[in-house]
Amino acid sequence: MEVNTTTSYLEKIIASRRTVKPTSMNGKKVADDTIQQLLQLADWAPTHGYTEPWHFIVYSGDKVQQFCADHADLYKQHTAADKFIAGNYDKLKDQGNLASHVIAICMKRGSNPKIPVIEEIAAVSCAVQNMWLGATAQGIAAYWGSGGMTYHPAMQDYLGLGDDDQVLGFFYLGYTDEPAQPGKRIKPLAEKVKWM
Repeated sequence: MEVNTTTSYLEKIIASRRTVKPTSMNGKKVADDTIQQLLQLADWAPTHGYTEPWHFIVYSGDKVQQFCADHADLYKQHTAADKFIAGNYDKLKDQGNLASHVIAICMKRGSNPKIPVIEEIAAVSCAVQNMWLGATAQGIAAYWGSGGMTYHPAMQDYLGLGDDDQVLGFFYLGYTDEPAQPGKRIKPLAEKVKWM
């Protein structure tokens, strides 16, 4: 009986997980202890060969705005004048104005060359999903963004990563006053599964 209740609760959390853009957050702060709990959940992700490749850099308080300003400046420094879009610069600079925390999502390559990079990236993605489900369970809004300079070597340098490491995005966390949007899938499950 308890298993069914737990399974039902887990199904509810998984099905109610949503992407909430940082502009829809309300500026209310999440306690650092709560963020630490989410990071503990992330640390239980599956990992081939126990490489545990997830690496998170957490920005809180004033550091959120500092990171966003730095991100915008990296965009300005590394974008040719004819490609530079002022709106993109402003968006990067203001992206965290209403977020409580921003977490840089990084993959630090393990030392075992037999483990493919894709498996390291998959492990980090599982870690982020663990955080996201934990956030959902606690009523915390979350957004995984990969725009701006995410994949540019300048961001890798900014975050102090090695040549074999990768930035996979930025996880914005906060609260929202907006009602949860109904869930949707575009394609039916039957089109995505083949039983043999």
